[in-house]
Amino acid sequence: MRALASTITIALLALAPSIVHAQGDRRSSRWSLEVTGDGAFPTSKLGGAKLKAGFGFGASVQARLQQHLQAYAGWEWHRFTSDEFVNSRTTDVEETGYTFGLRFAHPFTGGVTTGQGRRGAPGYWLRAGGLINHIELEDEDGDIIGDTKHGLGWEVGAGVTVPLSDRLALTPGVRFRSLPRDLSLGSTTRSVTLNYAMATVGLTFAF
Repeated sequence: MRALASTITIALLALAPSIVHAQGDRRSSRWSLEVTGDGAFPTSKLGGAKLKAGFGFGASVQARLQQHLQAYAGWEWHRFTSDEFVNSRTTDVEETGYTFGLRFAHPFTGGVTTGQGRRGAPGYWLRAGGLINHIELEDEDGDIIGDTKHGLGWEVGAGVTVPLSDRLALTPGVRFRSLPRDLSLGSTTRSVTLNYAMATVGLTFAF
C-alpha cells in the first residue's frame, strides 16, 4: 500500500501544473468524468486454466493537458469464471485496481471536442497507460482462495466519440489489457498473465 500511495502522490504532483492552468481558463472545461461498462474476452489461459468471457465496469477522471491530449486515472473491476482451477468447481476470477495513462482525442473533421463550451464534433480517441491491479480467486462459497496482490500491468485502446451535447458524449471502443502476476493457490505459487480484450461503452461528462 505504501508503494501505491507513493505512485498516486507522484501522479497528482505531475498533474498539478495542469490543474492550476485549468483554474485560470474558464472558457472551456478541462475536466471530465467517464463511466464505462464492458464485455471482457480472455485471449489466453490464466496459469493453464481457461477463462470464460466476463464483464466489468469502472470510472475515470480525465484532465486535459493540451487541446487534444488528456491524462486519465480511475478504478475498474472485471469478473471472469473458470472450472479448471479447483476440482472442476466454478471459480470466480476477479481483477480490480487502478488505471492511469494518456488519452488522445481528435474530431474527424475541423471542429471542437466535447467540453469546450459548445457541441463538439464526432471524433476518435486513443489511449495507452498502466494498471496497478490484483487478481483474486473465489470459490463457490465466496471465499478467497488465491490473491496475487497489486502489481503493474499495461493497456491500450481506441474508439470513437459521439457528442450528445456540449458536455456529454458516448465513447464506445475496444481495449486490450495485460497483467502479469504471481498467483498463490494452496501451497503452490505460479507466474500467470491475465490477457483480455474489451468491448466498452462509455459515457463522458465534461465539467
